[in-house]
Amino acid sequence: MNDLIQTITVYALPVIFAITLHEAAHGFVAKYFGDATAYLQGRVTLNPFKHIDPVGTVLLPLGLAILSSLVGYGFVFGYAKPVPVQFANLRNPKRDMIWVALAGPASNFIQAALWILLGYGLQAAHVSEPFFFEMAGAGVLVNAIIFAFNLLPIPPLDGGRILVGLLPTRASIAYSRVEPYGFVIVLGLMFVVPGLVNALWLSPVTGAMRMVLGVLFSPLT
Repeated sequence: MNDLIQTITVYALPVIFAITLHEAAHGFVAKYFGDATAYLQGRVTLNPFKHIDPVGTVLLPLGLAILSSLVGYGFVFGYAKPVPVQFANLRNPKRDMIWVALAGPASNFIQAALWILLGYGLQAAHVSEPFFFEMAGAGVLVNAIIFAFNLLPIPPLDGGRILVGLLPTRASIAYSRVEPYGFVIVLGLMFVVPGLVNALWLSPVTGAMRMVLGVLFSPLT
């Protein structure tokens, strides 16, 4: 139980930042391209309480974390309240939905880079407290996972929205019909075949992200 409390302490701040900035980024870019729905509902904000879902962000991942620590289940999943976007209000709905969807994962990529910079800053300042380095590492890991997970090409995840925007119109309309069942499909995949999803998608995408970050920060290393 002490290990679980320590893990929650290390991961709490990175997770809050990751989901808050991810959702706020969607709302900000949607407003830029013509849809102020999220802005008018107060969702373009860094206030985490506007984005946290009591069940999806707190109870579900906490329960899975406790289960994992007790029986070695090894899988933690959660979600935030999605930012409302009226795609019809965008100036060019089919094109602009791609940028709105990309904004969330892009915010996680940038946050991962900032956590890496924090780690280098701690080293440069000769900080020896391991807690801060563990938090910086958690920040990179959390954002890499959220980045990869949200790029799964299943609507309403960001990757699905990007794919809908890129497909020809007829195929785009047909594929968008998956959206009402998207979360059920994703949850089914994550709970039934988590190893397969990890091997075919999460691991390669997070690996590619880490490789790009490694190249970007190679001068510092």
